[in-house]
Amino acid sequence: MEPVLVWGAGAIGGTMAAWWARAGIPVLMVDIEARHVAACRSTGLQIEGPVDAFTQVIPSVTPEEFAAMSPRTYSQVVLAVKALATDAAVEAIEPHLAADGVVLSAQNGLNEVAIARRIGEARTLGCFVNFAADWLAPGRILFGSRGTLVLGELDGAVHGRTRRMHELLKVFEPNAELSTNIWGNLWGKLGYLSMVYATALNNDSMLANFENPDRRATFVALGREAVAVARAHGVTPVGFAGFEPSAFMPGASDADARESMAALCDYRHKSAKTHSGIWRDLSVRKRRTEVDSQIGLMARMGSEAGVATPMLHALTQLIHDIEEDRRTQSSETFQALASTCPPPTTSTAA
Repeated sequence: MEPVLVWGAGAIGGTMAAWWARAGIPVLMVDIEARHVAACRSTGLQIEGPVDAFTQVIPSVTPEEFAAMSPRTYSQVVLAVKALATDAAVEAIEPHLAADGVVLSAQNGLNEVAIARRIGEARTLGCFVNFAADWLAPGRILFGSRGTLVLGELDGAVHGRTRRMHELLKVFEPNAELSTNIWGNLWGKLGYLSMVYATALNNDSMLANFENPDRRATFVALGREAVAVARAHGVTPVGFAGFEPSAFMPGASDADARESMAALCDYRHKSAKTHSGIWRDLSVRKRRTEVDSQIGLMARMGSEAGVATPMLHALTQLIHDIEEDRRTQSSETFQALASTCPPPTTSTAA
């Protein structure tokens, strides 16, 4: 069998690759973290947490080692790097992509746009990822809970290659879905991410943030802005894991929003993952987040469509303030975002 090329062996790519390798599917992982690569190919990648616990040795190389390997092509490529690394990764992958090969964007955001710009829509597959996992250390990943996993062609069609990739994903997630509206799924995740980014402004868990009644109005306002931007661009977001976009659309009541927030809390109760990857980037790994490619992107697209997004703009700036040590992750920083909430109206009053 031809190996599946997994570019990015962190929380998403590493977890999926470990499942495939354990099932006997050939995999080659590429990752920039040399210590992680060394562990995965020698002692093995350790998956831990409530979903499953096992250690799997996986062929792994750094990008430099990959470039020095004997030339060959790959038909199935799974791209699982941070948004900031997308362009460089696709540039490195392109010469090794088979003529009929595809790149699956197992990322957060709308990275499919950047990938398709480089290699074409016909060679790009969209993917919505929502399982909970964290990269803990070289050779260690926490798999906190299963979640929604959806793939689809950017034009909504279904081809043989789409079904083959779907079958591959089902080895990892038996309930993986095949969508003819992948953009709706991706925008649904962006709406949810607007709330998740806000939880990273302080050190409370995602659950503690979502359950705090004093913070509810902030999360609801973020959800409403994100959904408004999606609709302005002709997309109706698709809900998942408690986040119901219809609860944040024009005309939806505050009761609808509260119900969606309660469902989000129920979902978080079932996961061993307490804090977001964004929080870990800021607090643990001390590196830049993907905020410009996700929250900042929505704010820019809102401006292009004439949709006011003061909350999304403020959230982007506050994340940058933390990245650049102008602010700390604290209740005060969250309150700085809350202070930009629009005044209550009949539909938004808590």
